[in-house]
Amino acid sequence: MDTLISLITADIVGTPAWLWLSFLAIVFVLLAFDLGVLNKGNKELGIGESLRLSLFYIFVAVLFGGWVWYSRGADASMQYFTGYAIEKALSIDNVFVISLIFSYFAIPRIYQYRALVWGIIAVLVLRGLMIGVGAALVQEYDWVLLLFGAFLVATGIKMLIVKEGEQDISKNPVVRLLSRVLRVTPQLHGQRFIVRQPHPVTGKMVLWVTPLFLALVVINIADLVFAVDSVPAIFAITTDTYIVFTANIMAILGLRALYFALAAMVHRFEYLKYALALVLVFIGGKIFWNYFYGKLDPAVSLSVTLAMIAGGVVFSLWKTRKTGLGAH
Repeated sequence: MDTLISLITADIVGTPAWLWLSFLAIVFVLLAFDLGVLNKGNKELGIGESLRLSLFYIFVAVLFGGWVWYSRGADASMQYFTGYAIEKALSIDNVFVISLIFSYFAIPRIYQYRALVWGIIAVLVLRGLMIGVGAALVQEYDWVLLLFGAFLVATGIKMLIVKEGEQDISKNPVVRLLSRVLRVTPQLHGQRFIVRQPHPVTGKMVLWVTPLFLALVVINIADLVFAVDSVPAIFAITTDTYIVFTANIMAILGLRALYFALAAMVHRFEYLKYALALVLVFIGGKIFWNYFYGKLDPAVSLSVTLAMIAGGVVFSLWKTRKTGLGAH
């Protein structure tokens, strides 16, 4: 019993193990709720249901932020909410790519939500590894934060001045490689990722992957690419690994619910990328300020971040007001 208590109270990168276990338990319950209750039977998630579910996830994230305030203090809570807001805003920009992936593999909306939820499990591992590596580098070499800052500033400036072209998923090297290496069924098999079918030459029963599995793999690789921006951005807010990880995962959990509402009106957020670019430049500049002049008040970071994101959303909705929600 004493050994168990010592393990639970032991510190893991500066945070008691029981706090990590409590958060992972919350994530597990939410995933079980998603897969076992909300998506027990395949159904298409409508915009209204998507928005209600998103509000629920935001409510959970806010409650968790309140717990961070209670257990870790006001500064830690401010850092959590700033990181959550940045990750949430950057994730919105990912919706278009995810929508393209589903369209390319001809995945009906009725199966999309289940694939997105399963994707979270892989994201938990991938983000955890990236954050762990980032935290180790920052702890050992604090000047790495300056590289993060320069990268964020450069990325933000690039987003401001470089116009993005149309993306063709079929030319993606990952898609081409998977299609060559794996046996892929020509059609979907409901919600199944892997099926057993006869080999066309030998007639033996062998395993095949479905287009839904390929979509899941490509989406998770896209998540990993998106993390290249978001992980350095949140390390610019705080180097507390617990705050970095929880803010990231809370935002990702909610994105899956919000996807269907955003996918239907993604064209109305045309100007949001400019606000996100300014956020990245601000956060990158904040790293240099903190490094050379002293820590910027977390409340200032949160206020500026929220103001930029809100401004980008409002301006986008106003500029595209004549297009409506569009058909989806």
